[in-house]
Amino acid sequence: MQNFTFDNKTKIIFGKDKEQVVGEESVVYGKKLLLHYGGGSIKESGLYDTVLNSLKKQNVEVYELGGVKPNPRVSLVREGVTLCKENNIDFILAVGGGSVIDSAKAIAAGAKYDGDVWDFFTGKAGVTECLPIGVVLTIPAAGSESSAGTVITNEDGDYKRATGSLLMRPQFAILNPVLTYTLPSYQTACGVTDMMAHILERYFTNEKNVELTDRLCEATLKTIINNAHTVIEEPTNYDARAEIMWAGTIAHNDLLDTGRIGDWASHDIEHEISGIYDIAHGAGLAIIFPAWMKYVYKHDINRFVQFANRVWDVEIDLNNPEKTALAGIKKLEQFFSSIGMPVSLKEVDINDEHFTEMAKKATERWPLGNFVKLHADDVERIYQLAR
Repeated sequence: MQNFTFDNKTKIIFGKDKEQVVGEESVVYGKKLLLHYGGGSIKESGLYDTVLNSLKKQNVEVYELGGVKPNPRVSLVREGVTLCKENNIDFILAVGGGSVIDSAKAIAAGAKYDGDVWDFFTGKAGVTECLPIGVVLTIPAAGSESSAGTVITNEDGDYKRATGSLLMRPQFAILNPVLTYTLPSYQTACGVTDMMAHILERYFTNEKNVELTDRLCEATLKTIINNAHTVIEEPTNYDARAEIMWAGTIAHNDLLDTGRIGDWASHDIEHEISGIYDIAHGAGLAIIFPAWMKYVYKHDINRFVQFANRVWDVEIDLNNPEKTALAGIKKLEQFFSSIGMPVSLKEVDINDEHFTEMAKKATERWPLGNFVKLHADDVERIYQLAR
């Protein structure tokens, strides 16, 4: 097990009607607030009015910036940075899912930086100061509500890049499962896939003697698997929604990282797809993760056998461990298909036109992954396996 320091400052406020305390939680950090959100769904649901009323009760001055899209754009981030600087904003409140939260984090860092915010995503600068952030979560998926990272897309070149800092962790995150009742089934399934991928990135490690976090990963995966069909078929099932919502947070709050080194190649490989084709991140992960597994499983067949047995209850064939490992990968593919996710690029009308370009862009800074180091030719082969 690796040495580690676990540091997660995010206060989780979980349960029904908890969004009503957002004013009390926000005013602690100042009187001038940027309310950041996506499209019109929070207004249609009444959440927007609830949040504003709570903030007004605390005499918070609210500035607004909506319009966040899936795969959030750096152009809107830059607009938010300017707004924060010109109005001396104290605090940013993100109301939405991972895209809104990621955009808010980038704005929070950019508001305290003299250069261009994209510098953080190219490695030209590191985050040394950040406005405080709060969250009202509406889409369980990305885990950004208590993570230290953000992913932003630059329309100039279709680059989708990540950066992170402990300073970006939200001060609080309000999680009310009821707010997820109206999510379309496809969006729910994308969220399920995203949170499972966050766990799998951590699970496939070269680190030995990490039994506790292995078991925590497996338990969280099984909880998601056991509740996924229920939330899709019974969208107002509070208990299932609550399990999924909390699992999405646990999947990416770094607890499951402790003592181990994760991989993260699949996320980087997928970022090139959604950066160019603008597909849902979860859908892209459902396509790429099984393909990555097929490419690397021989590196540590025993870990893939463990995954198949403990997560999918595949009986271990002692005479043919490869058969067991491949059965586990197949089970994952079948699960993704069963919740309406694509498992091939063909299903989302993506051909091989940009495979070489995407592979080069994905590895232009360094090889991908830690479980197995992947260069451009490896990444291109994974795209081919995903066809």
